[in-house]
Amino acid sequence: MSYKFPLATSSWDEAEIAALHRVIASDRYSMGEEVATFERQFAAWTGSRFAVMVNSGSSANLAMTAALRYTRNDALRLEPGDEILVPAVSWSTTYYPLHQYGLHLRFVDIDRHTLNYDLDALERAVTSRTRAIMVVNLLGNPNDFARIMDLAQARDLVVIEDNCESMGATFEGRQAGTFGVMGTYSSFFSHHISTMEGGLVVTDDEELYHVLLSIRAHGWTRNLPKENHVTGVKSDDPFEESFNFVLPGYNLRPLEMSGALGQAQLAKLPGLIEGRRRNARLFQEAMRNHPVFAIQEEIGESSWFGFSLVLHDHVTQGRREVIRALEELGFECRPIVAGNFTKNPVVKYFSHSSGGALTNADVIQDRGLFVGNHHYPIDAAVEALSGFRLGA
Repeated sequence: MSYKFPLATSSWDEAEIAALHRVIASDRYSMGEEVATFERQFAAWTGSRFAVMVNSGSSANLAMTAALRYTRNDALRLEPGDEILVPAVSWSTTYYPLHQYGLHLRFVDIDRHTLNYDLDALERAVTSRTRAIMVVNLLGNPNDFARIMDLAQARDLVVIEDNCESMGATFEGRQAGTFGVMGTYSSFFSHHISTMEGGLVVTDDEELYHVLLSIRAHGWTRNLPKENHVTGVKSDDPFEESFNFVLPGYNLRPLEMSGALGQAQLAKLPGLIEGRRRNARLFQEAMRNHPVFAIQEEIGESSWFGFSLVLHDHVTQGRREVIRALEELGFECRPIVAGNFTKNPVVKYFSHSSGGALTNADVIQDRGLFVGNHHYPIDAAVEALSGFRLGA
């Protein structure tokens, strides 16, 4: 089905086509210098020491979680049974790696207005078992890291970030995704930049960086520097090091095409984000005091992945009726990420608990949806939303 106002559109042009042709001309398709160049550029753009590209944002979360299992740093290592706080509203692969590495997921309610953590609920949810906080910046909106980092430091908690929806968001001038010991990003088609499929992990910790390099490629030593924090010093014999497996890793490697595309897209990223913010300013003004919808309250400076719409309490019509009306106007609609994730049958496999009532997550589950934002002007879409009335 074709929508007048789709969720996602391409930002590619001749620059991306040229990047693809450059890889084709090189005849090198598996991970190499194009990926390495993009990693260096992305690390510099975020203000991080290191970036590791993988084949998706989901894989980035997997690699990040695995690195906390295999780090030698006792202050960071997470063991099976350790408790990690997670927001009740996020995407599935925020949670899956945590479960797969044996962690106990403690679900915390979100703030109905920001869609990020309810910070009072987060503080109340900490127990004697809590070792870490997974921070998710939802729909482009950064969390209040001043409060979160104060809480984490006071309780000696490890902080990691799923920033897959919020590339380019900032809090107090610092890039979201760089507040924790590691942060993840996605470069899937519908996200702020697109490398077809792709994701990244950033960190300032050199040991975690080396663990990530090994985990990304089979757990072998081949891609580690000669002196590294995983094995110490590698042999000078490339034959010996070609298949030397030291960590239980995966094949999460990206293609050279994705690295080349990332370079082209990163050059555009400031402009892409500014376009989204321009639309957001228009959207915020137009939707203020809307009779049907409440919109997301911005923390810091959002990069506005999409526009959330939550039905006001006084609206008696159901969400399905509202979605049908929006679709008739040409809007492609989706749930706000995965709603209250604890409502999904898959959680029966998790070791999990709730750090209090998930009241606001339930509201998002039943009364929330989102529509697309883009890097180009969408005045017509904003005008249609602004004038939207039930029964009209």
